[in-house]
Formats: sequence, C-alpha cells, structure tokens
Amino acid sequence: MMNEKVPELQKIIDEAHHVVFFTGAGVSTDSGIPDFRSQDGLYHQKYKYPPEEIISHTFYRENPEEFFKFYKDRMLNLDARPNATHEYMAALEKAHKSLGVVTQNIDGLHQKAGSRKVYELHGSILRNYCEECGKFFNAEYIKSSESVPHCDHCGGIIKPDVVLYEEGLSDAVVRGAIAAIQSADVLIVCGTSLVVYPAAGMLRYFGGKHLVLINRDETPYDDAADLVIHDTFNNVFPYLHV
Repeated sequence: MMNEKVPELQKIIDEAHHVVFFTGAGVSTDSGIPDFRSQDGLYHQKYKYPPEEIISHTFYRENPEEFFKFYKDRMLNLDARPNATHEYMAALEKAHKSLGVVTQNIDGLHQKAGSRKVYELHGSILRNYCEECGKFFNAEYIKSSESVPHCDHCGGIIKPDVVLYEEGLSDAVVRGAIAAIQSADVLIVCGTSLVVYPAAGMLRYFGGKHLVLINRDETPYDDAADLVIHDTFNNVFPYLHV
C-alpha cells in the first residue's frame, strides 16, 4: 500500500537538480539480506561469538577460521538480486537526476541494478585480495573455498575488501562521498539507523534544500529532516516515477 507521503517525496524529487541517496542495510532486506539491528538481524542471532566481535579486525586476525565460517554463511549473499529500491535509484541516475549513491552496504546490489556512481563506505564482498601478493579473487572463489581461503599463486590469506570494525574507511571513497553530498540539493537517506560512525557523520556535510529520511524506525536525525517516512520501502519506491 502506497505511503501517504509518497506524493510529497515525488514533488521534492521532481523539483531537484542533484539528488544523492545515502543507503544502509534496510535497503537490501527486500532482497533477502538480513540487516544488523532488527529483531531478525545479525546482531540478534546466536553464534559461538557475538557477530559484532566476529566482524572485527582483531577477530579476523586471531580467529580466521571462525571469521570465514560466519562470513561465508551470513554475509556472502551471492544469490541476492536488486529490488525496486535499488532499481529506482539506478534509473534516477540514468536520467541524470542523481549524483549517485553513498552506501554502507557491501552487497554490490546498487551496481547490479545499474548504478554507476556508488561510494561504498564499507567496501564490497565482490572484491577480495591476497594479503601477500595482491592477486584479485571474486566472491565465488571465497564462497567455494574450504575454511580460510588461500591464494592459488602464493598461498597467502585472501581478505575480503570490506571494512571491519577497528579498520578505517578508504580516504578516496570518503572524499568522493563527501563531495557528492555537498553537491546535492536533495539528500535521501534510506534504511539506516544512522548510529554507525564515521559514516553517519557524513550527513553534516549536506547543506542542500531537502533532507529526506526513509526508515522503518526512528533515527537520531529525524528532527533535522524536511520529510520523514517510517515505512517499508515496498510502500514507497515502487510508487515513484523518474
């Protein structure tokens, strides 16, 4: 059922010149990928170790077998396909209305939907590199490997190009994301609780006309937004037109 605020959002988009989307895990739940903090999210599932500990740099170094067991089981969602939200964002970029997507997601679904300007703050499961020689490996190689994946050239451990807890963000990606946000006249934030920093702090660089927040639950930035929609994305994006 269409959310009653969709016409207001459509008007904002129609009048915009440069839209930027800022997306979190909630955007991909309709593609079958679990988020982190909802009742069924990764942080509420039972494992030998807490998920937030498993996806840390320290745990990766000290317990690579357990790390990759969790990573391949819960984070390598290679069969997931873009949903209507991803597709709308890609269509808006193709129509030259969007400057791109700044995302906290690592699933690569924005690119699969056709988005070309994607700033992946936390990296991507689709890129994997040998820590010794730098050889590139795709996600299928990681998924099919037994236990810890090793390079077929030098034998080094292959690390996913994802930002773990305790690791810093890519300076180049951050610069690109900030530049896009600063250039936007409309920033549409979707599917993120806005509690993970430094990513959430990027909203302070927005000085455009309209800040829109679309999320199932409240966020710390709701009071600062011009339009807030608390609903599922299926009740919003399928009803928008480019």
